[in-house]
Amino acid sequence: MIRLAYFSDLNNVKKITEACAEEMISKKIFQWNEHYPSRKVFEKDIMNKELYVTEMNNSIVGCIMFSKHKDELYNKIDWLTPDPNNLYIHRLAVHPKSQKKGLARSMMDFAEEEAIKMKCLSVRLDTFSQNSRNSKFYRARGYIQLGDVHIPKQSEYPFYCFEKILKY
Repeated sequence: MIRLAYFSDLNNVKKITEACAEEMISKKIFQWNEHYPSRKVFEKDIMNKELYVTEMNNSIVGCIMFSKHKDELYNKIDWLTPDPNNLYIHRLAVHPKSQKKGLARSMMDFAEEEAIKMKCLSVRLDTFSQNSRNSKFYRARGYIQLGDVHIPKQSEYPFYCFEKILKY
């Protein structure tokens, strides 16, 4: 079940992303760290009603944030569709113990369905260049890689930007 996150979910969401960060670091993927994603970022997501959680057996096992807000960082990308009618996905995470069960796929399906309800032209996101599993996941969903952005507080390596044009 996927639902809007509440402030009472904050500790669970943070634990999930910390477990994901630990797992990635153990595989030499330095995508998330002590600076990101922060508790403050999730508080803002919840306040803006942009963070969703997925539950399994009455436990929160994943999260996804999506918004129509475009970060300035993305202005240098030559997107496939015009602004401003697009959905941006950030902070997709599934607890390592719950991975490989289709939960990330379900959360992406949900976000894309919401984008269609909002009459968005496309869904845009970025993923860490050193995380080949994520890039493969998005390509398999029909996302097209368009360019790179750099997020210095997260990594010296770039983040690949992807876009998927929605079909109505």
